[in-house]
Amino acid sequence: MSRLRQTTGRATSSPATLGRWNRIVVIVLGIFLVSWGGPAASAFWGSVSSGFGAAKADAVAQGARPTTAVSGTSVTVNWTASTTAAGRPVTGYSIARYATATEGTGMAAAGTCTGTIAALSCVDNNVPTGTWYYAVTPLLSAWQGAESTRSVATAVDATPPVAPVITAPAYVYSSNVNNVPVSGTAESGSTVVLTVTGAGAQPLTQTMTANGSGNWTAPPLNMSAFNEGNINYSARATDAAGNTGPAGTAASTKDVTAPTVTGVQLTNGGATAGKVEAGDHVTLTFSEPLKASTICSTWTSPDNTQTVSGNGNNRVVVNVSANDILSVTTNSCPVLRVGSVALGGDYTSSNLSFNTPNSGGILHWSSTSQTLTVTLGGGNAGGAILTSDSIFPTYTPASGLTDVAGNQLGTSPVPGAPSRF
Repeated sequence: MSRLRQTTGRATSSPATLGRWNRIVVIVLGIFLVSWGGPAASAFWGSVSSGFGAAKADAVAQGARPTTAVSGTSVTVNWTASTTAAGRPVTGYSIARYATATEGTGMAAAGTCTGTIAALSCVDNNVPTGTWYYAVTPLLSAWQGAESTRSVATAVDATPPVAPVITAPAYVYSSNVNNVPVSGTAESGSTVVLTVTGAGAQPLTQTMTANGSGNWTAPPLNMSAFNEGNINYSARATDAAGNTGPAGTAASTKDVTAPTVTGVQLTNGGATAGKVEAGDHVTLTFSEPLKASTICSTWTSPDNTQTVSGNGNNRVVVNVSANDILSVTTNSCPVLRVGSVALGGDYTSSNLSFNTPNSGGILHWSSTSQTLTVTLGGGNAGGAILTSDSIFPTYTPASGLTDVAGNQLGTSPVPGAPSRF
């Protein structure tokens, strides 16, 4: 047998020597595989139990495709665990965010998705507005598996809505104080939170949803608990992504106090004291400025003074009835609300009209002095001359007169101070 070995020239080795060579080959092969795989190389392990044929390799599997959920500018990324081909658990994961579904350069995620993640979920914070795709790479020591397939498109809206526009009445007054209408516009589909503040009561809050056209309407608001004065409105919109924008604001003035008549004065302006004639005038004084358009429908506020005068068809006509009731008409005001004045003395026993074509009367309003003055134009003077100083005129306002806020002036007769033409 020795000669046979010599004849053939073959060297023999012991089983121990063969085992060592097998392990060396396996390790070298493993190193070759790791080196060949580059950055995404698979981990490799060798097992030699009964010769080279028993060697087995292991590798880190590809990462599982993640799922995502968006809340405002935060994206929660979830994925399932990865193992090696032989079932060994990996030690962590890295998360990348892409701007495209394929190709492109990934960027590191932020928040709890930074670095190596041991858990199976993380939150990427402060994500910019855009559509993003997430991928997971499993890690095991110095090795990593293949990056996962990217997630479905994840839309992030980091842009807050613009400030809502609020439409509120200029005045909260006696007729609307229990059901003040407030509405406005905001980003379509956004949630609008309206807050109303004023002195004397806790703020009121209402939450609405802007419709497809961006319109929203608050339920009618009861503001009876607020003091008179400033009422302030503030509204913020929150979009579907959870972004809350800046506040839109508006203001009203609360005035629920009705105006009153504080003075009724007759003044002689004609040639003869005590006689009703051209040039005489009536001055009506109020506790606060009236809304000018409720006196004469062509007048506007906030002009300080308004006047109707003239000749022809536009003249102011002042009538004094046989029972001494003074009233006014004019074609210059499609709707005229003055009322009537009982002169308080027996000036005439017949109807008088002061409306000559070339000398019309004058109707004058001053919001500064809060007075309405009626001046008699040309016409037939009354027959009596009064000398008494105890003549009390009485004014009965027309229905529909209001202050600037809209509170109604009462229509009950109001006596004035002693006065005469």
